[in-house]
Amino acid sequence: MAKYELMVIVRPDVAEEEVDQWVVQTEGVVTGAGGKVEKVEKMGRRRLAYRVHKHREGFYVLFAFEGNGATVRELERRLKVTDTVIKYMTLRMDEELQRGAKFKARLARQEARRPKAKGATAASSEPDAEPPAQEVQPRSE
Repeated sequence: MAKYELMVIVRPDVAEEEVDQWVVQTEGVVTGAGGKVEKVEKMGRRRLAYRVHKHREGFYVLFAFEGNGATVRELERRLKVTDTVIKYMTLRMDEELQRGAKFKARLARQEARRPKAKGATAASSEPDAEPPAQEVQPRSE
């Protein structure tokens, strides 16, 4: 089962109790479709960047859940017909986590291949040693 995040913006004129009721109903949809809700974060009322369906504000809710493609399809189908939802976006997070781990591993390999500074290793082994003096050669004209 894949990990998903769902960000939903609910109309601002909907009461807090109705939002709570809708959250419980949405959790039931996810579990009924074979998924598992990991976390629900109600982020509260926030100003939108632009008008959406004549609204300037919205109530943000973030769901983190595990499921398969059928779970996401059923959830999005229900969100499309729900009047209280202004906008929603579903992201598959396990691919993002894998991409992040792959990037970290690549950086670690590059750091391992990068040669260490010669002065840094000599200075760390002999802290009181002075650097060798450079000889100045006269210019020939």
